[in-house]
Amino acid sequence: MALTAAFTFTAMTDAQGQTTETSSTKTNQKNSKPQKKIYKTWTSWAAHLDPEFFSTAEATRIGDNLLLYQQTTGGWPKNIDMAKKLSDSEKKKVEAQKTNVKESTIDNRATSTEIIYLSKLYNATGNSRYKDAVMKGMQYLCDAQYNNGGWPQFYPRNKGYYTHITYNDDAMINVMKIMRDASLGKAPFAFFPDSVKQKAKTALDKGIDCILKTQYVQNGKLTVWCAQHDEKTLKPANARAFELASLSGQESDDIVLFLMSLSKPSQAIVNSVEAAVEWFRNTEIDGYKREYFKNADGKKDWRLVKCADGEESKPLWARFYTLDGNRPFFCDRDGVMKFDVSEIGHERRNGYSWYNSEALKVFKKYDQWSRKYGKNKTEDNR
Repeated sequence: MALTAAFTFTAMTDAQGQTTETSSTKTNQKNSKPQKKIYKTWTSWAAHLDPEFFSTAEATRIGDNLLLYQQTTGGWPKNIDMAKKLSDSEKKKVEAQKTNVKESTIDNRATSTEIIYLSKLYNATGNSRYKDAVMKGMQYLCDAQYNNGGWPQFYPRNKGYYTHITYNDDAMINVMKIMRDASLGKAPFAFFPDSVKQKAKTALDKGIDCILKTQYVQNGKLTVWCAQHDEKTLKPANARAFELASLSGQESDDIVLFLMSLSKPSQAIVNSVEAAVEWFRNTEIDGYKREYFKNADGKKDWRLVKCADGEESKPLWARFYTLDGNRPFFCDRDGVMKFDVSEIGHERRNGYSWYNSEALKVFKKYDQWSRKYGKNKTEDNR
């Protein structure tokens, strides 16, 4: 789900691997180094680290933090600045929370980020403590998987929408990517024992089966996915009040990209991709753009407006579409469906992602994939 913690992660590392504060001020000084990018979360920062970083003392310090934050389940909590330098008293508090297993989650890239980071750190250092933590993390992911192949947002928490099969914010897909790469022994998971690679392959196959079974059928035709599905019925499900059961124009794109990343896809996977791509083409919103302005209260706001004649704009897709008619809709915290983003309150309109252009990545990947596996398969690939 969306980031809820009240912090902004701005730590970066310099050439020596030391964590430093960054500035958003641009510089035009001659021969100055390029400005370092500010990342708002630990997970975003960790995803962009250079391989050389993992041989530094700073990487080890952060790795030790990850060991400290790992819960007895093998998973990690979310929305925590794992790179923060902790005092002795803070370390004791973190240690005391290890048994608070309700916080173990795959939401907001938690657990998947830590497994990847520690795998890279083990490859660089050979320290078995990091390998052991990775193995515990992998076991957590296997334990959390439902028999039907889906993953809940939290495990072992067992109440509310946290138990739904969660595609929202790519939670399940992030796990599936680990299982895919681990099963193949790809970097940074080449050190995994064969037994763990096999567990990853089993989890991967079950997860793919779940993806195929949760793809929504509308009037007898495959479409895309909801951001979350009921773990028992596999049907689209509500989450927070403003996240109603729907067809997702955001989460579905990464599901399709993941399916297209699989080698030797089955006919069921090919059919799934073809149907989803067709749905994206049919639900594309052309000729509109976001217009930003200050409202009557002096607050920054935006609305969707029609482009002027001849004005270029990226195609858009809504976050949510109705299950029965593919109509874009929006929701406030009251849970009432609206069909104009201007009809919901300022807080939700500006605090959630309602439109995106991510399906363009799907189209770009599909052009090549389709010539190899899909309906545009060339003679050489038959």
